[in-house]
Amino acid sequence: MTEKPYAPTKKERKITQKVKTPKQKIVEPIQKTEETKKPEIKKEDKKKTSPKVKKTFAVVNATNLPISTKKSMAVCKFIKGKKIGDAIRDLEQVVLIKKAVPMRGEIPHRKGKIMSGGFPKKTAEHFIKLLKSLSANSIVNELDEPFIAEAVVNIGARPSGRFGTIKRKRTHVKLVAKERKTNSNKKKGEKK
Repeated sequence: MTEKPYAPTKKERKITQKVKTPKQKIVEPIQKTEETKKPEIKKEDKKKTSPKVKKTFAVVNATNLPISTKKSMAVCKFIKGKKIGDAIRDLEQVVLIKKAVPMRGEIPHRKGKIMSGGFPKKTAEHFIKLLKSLSANSIVNELDEPFIAEAVVNIGARPSGRFGTIKRKRTHVKLVAKERKTNSNKKKGEKK
């Protein structure tokens, strides 16, 4: 082929580099006198550091978890009001089938101080992940002694299984941790 490639060869590159352009005359900027100077406006930093507002709560939201809504409700009742670390420990005991979660309905009786209960292993594993995330969020928000104030469960979008005969189980979970209010005005001997 007789056509030249678009990219220059090494020789052509060297030739273009050696060609000197005529020197341009350098024009010195005219110094401004006091009369011609315009008042300079100082640009302030756009990012003003405003005082950080301390949050009094930490939240974790999970949507469409593949767990039973009924069992999730029982686990929410089980962990609500506890410290996050205690709730994680209790749910680890549930996974190991050492401690039962109190449940209602057609569920057999269990040992201990509860009537009926179960060991929802899969649900407990999902809740442990959420509680660890909630613990991290409470550390970031600088909460002292966080406890689980809210534990809400809702039915999620239920996709159908193969051939549309089965509706899959899906659950939305929302966990909120807050600080324990300590009454510094109260003395140890006083009652409410």
